[in-house]
Amino acid sequence: MKRIMLPLTVLLMLTFSAQAVNTTSNVLWGQTGHRVVGLVAERHLTKKAKANIGKILGGESLAIVSNYMDFIKSDPTYKHMDPWHYCTIPDGQAYEQAGTPSEGDVIATIERLKSELKSKQFTDRDEAFAIKMLAHLVGDIHQPLHVGNGNDRGGNDVKLKYFWESSNLHRVWDSDMIDGQQLSYTEFADWVDTEDKATVAAWQKNVTTDWAYESMGLREQVYNLPEDLSLSYRYNFDNIDAVKLRLVQAGVRLAGLLNEIYG
Repeated sequence: MKRIMLPLTVLLMLTFSAQAVNTTSNVLWGQTGHRVVGLVAERHLTKKAKANIGKILGGESLAIVSNYMDFIKSDPTYKHMDPWHYCTIPDGQAYEQAGTPSEGDVIATIERLKSELKSKQFTDRDEAFAIKMLAHLVGDIHQPLHVGNGNDRGGNDVKLKYFWESSNLHRVWDSDMIDGQQLSYTEFADWVDTEDKATVAAWQKNVTTDWAYESMGLREQVYNLPEDLSLSYRYNFDNIDAVKLRLVQAGVRLAGLLNEIYG
């Protein structure tokens, strides 16, 4: 049998591609999930809000900028923002009882960004950055494990197998279940989006702490794990509807905030 000799440049490209596949899955809500939130939000913006935001973002879409807060984590300048991606509310407690840590959390940061954007006292660059942060963090708070119980770093310490590959509970909800559907973010947005005006209006009436309590409300379901911690078809079947719901709620609510500010 004749051996096929690949040029060195091709081998290097294949090696890089394999490394990229292995390293991009461990991100917050996953790149696909955040883009779904951004695209759903864009579809629910008023014409005025969409035009104003497009101008501020220099033509970039909410779907693309929604991953910016994960992108900048490679720069230590932004290390202080790491706690802004999540909050901790132990079982049986309210957010007010748990308290806001001094470094901030996702609830406090969303509220601050809303207030700052409404004040309209930004430079253009800072306003664009604030929109990018808001687009990301509204997505994060809807991921159930970004509202942690204080015991296992939002499920990161729960090591398990997902379809026979090593993972952890946080990553299963961030990206494994989403990527496992093998849909582009546009296809996923088509799948989850809603045109029901009553539903949209109801979701947009909820406040930020309500979003966190909804994530807490899924906690028992999220942690309903088999003894061998090996997840596959059954866990996906039992939970994919919750993933879809949280993504579309995040997008609709992000649009509600931006319409209030720019529409």
